[in-house]
Amino acid sequence: MTTDPYKLAAETIRTAQALVITSGAGMGVDSGLPDFRGDQGFWNAYPMYRHLGINFIGAANPANFEGDPAFGWGFYGHRTNLYRSTVPHNGFHLLKRWAEDFGLDTFVVTSNVDGQFQKAGYREDQVLEVHGSIHHLQCLKPCTMAIWDNREEIPVDFETMRAGHIPVCPRCGGAARPNILMFGDYSWISSRSHGQQMRFDLFLDQHRDQRLAVIELGAGTAIPTIRCLSERLGNSKQATVVRINPREPQIGAPHISIAAGALEGLSGIDRALAG
Repeated sequence: MTTDPYKLAAETIRTAQALVITSGAGMGVDSGLPDFRGDQGFWNAYPMYRHLGINFIGAANPANFEGDPAFGWGFYGHRTNLYRSTVPHNGFHLLKRWAEDFGLDTFVVTSNVDGQFQKAGYREDQVLEVHGSIHHLQCLKPCTMAIWDNREEIPVDFETMRAGHIPVCPRCGGAARPNILMFGDYSWISSRSHGQQMRFDLFLDQHRDQRLAVIELGAGTAIPTIRCLSERLGNSKQATVVRINPREPQIGAPHISIAAGALEGLSGIDRALAG
């Protein structure tokens, strides 16, 4: 019996009847996106914040929009532009091809707000963005529970991290903000993500008695939302979790641990499937 994790993962996919892809920040690293691992990682990506003494938690905070929306939008405007220009790496397409080749009904659950799965061709109705999406906006107050598409062009001065344009709410004319769950958030409108959660719950109910493959990618322990979900799904006797993580791959048997980045791990599984 093989102990090769790539072969075990390939067999898990071959014998599955449905697929759940769970994804953390590490999924985007191979597309060129930083994962903000620790304050140092954040400051390497955004040196201006080091000079200001602001870490990721401080930058990703709704309080920045209250007193100085141009500063609040400096971080999120830059992220909007970065995500729009980023090309999803081949790992996204490998997962999609496996689902097609093996006839696997698929759902994606991600803590990322970058919209990369949709950009790679996944349907809106098969994605749950637990922390919201930078590609959608809401009123900062909020004066309304509406959520709308982010079609704004937001130039940012990278030296000062200030936005040259502030999106506004079409109803009250006040500042708008990304429809993203930030740190210490008090005004995030969660209805869009809640609707996605309901679709995911229905997906799980429909496949309750089927063999489920859970492929987890780049989900760390600092904010363990995705890891906890994968493990909760893995509690079912019908589910096998494949955890792909370069630094924190550990998971108990019968689940499968692959110590690799997302693209490297998925490419290794693809070779095993071909073999």
